[in-house]
Amino acid sequence: MPINELRSITVFAKTAELGSLRKAADAQGMTPQAASQALAQLEQHLGVRLFHRTTRSMALTDEGRQLLDTAVPALAALQRSLAATRRARDEIAGPMRIVAPRSALQPALWPVLDEFCRRYPEVQPDVELDDRIGNWVEDRVDVGFRIGASPAEGVVARRLFPLQLIICAAPAYLARHGAPDTLAALAAHRCTAFRSPGTRRLVPWYVKEGDTVMPQQVVPALCVNDEALETEAVLAGHAIGMLTAIAAASHIRAGRLVPLLVKHMSDQSSVFLYYGSRAAQPARVRAFIDLAVERLANTAEFVLGSAELADAERKGRSTLRRRR
Repeated sequence: MPINELRSITVFAKTAELGSLRKAADAQGMTPQAASQALAQLEQHLGVRLFHRTTRSMALTDEGRQLLDTAVPALAALQRSLAATRRARDEIAGPMRIVAPRSALQPALWPVLDEFCRRYPEVQPDVELDDRIGNWVEDRVDVGFRIGASPAEGVVARRLFPLQLIICAAPAYLARHGAPDTLAALAAHRCTAFRSPGTRRLVPWYVKEGDTVMPQQVVPALCVNDEALETEAVLAGHAIGMLTAIAAASHIRAGRLVPLLVKHMSDQSSVFLYYGSRAAQPARVRAFIDLAVERLANTAEFVLGSAELADAERKGRSTLRRRR
């Protein structure tokens, strides 16, 4: 229903209730002229007179009474619906759709989701992990995570932290096969490769040469399309892998993985949180965004400093030399 018709019917019902067009205008926050025009438009639209008018009073016609009997319940139902929608906007409850890549972000997403569910048990998250880039509007997404800012029009993208790509291996692999000293030396080593779930193509390793990030082709000894499985293969000592710091940081800090060739580490991409305008967001969505930003923006949990990386590589290589 066009907004002018809804306004006209509301003015009509309020006039019938109060018995005065001027009082109805005051109750609706309108000028008497605007209220009179709205009522006249409604009568013209319906082709009937709704009130008998005198200089002192207004009385409903038979057609006006018939319209009032049907319009008032409908207006009351509409007002209840609007009030319920406003309450739902302000309550931290209800469904919330979240999307994120399957391949990289699970270790970062789960702690946030776990804490959010404990804080707000009345929210029902609907989480979809998918490496494809969908349509934010058509998929009815409330909050999303992406590697790189979302290209969707009208979507706000908030950078959380850089995505580091780290070449690393388990101490067991290095004890058996040694450590590469250059990128060219990788050709003599067993390496993992990630196969894109969307295109099914092997994704090259991306390494930094000076200030330039360039692809580094490797001959794969093991191909996977899931980073968690690739991480397990590297931890088991089957191959050297290029892993995100999201997957590798805790293992490097615990000594379970050794970073290699750290001067070639790429951190050109970043992890982004994206969402629609905050102006009309339900409270549950705003609460999730605020928690995700609080926990993940500029986090050190999934980012290793250059000194930390260099020290971990030095310690790993020195342990290897002592074993030999």
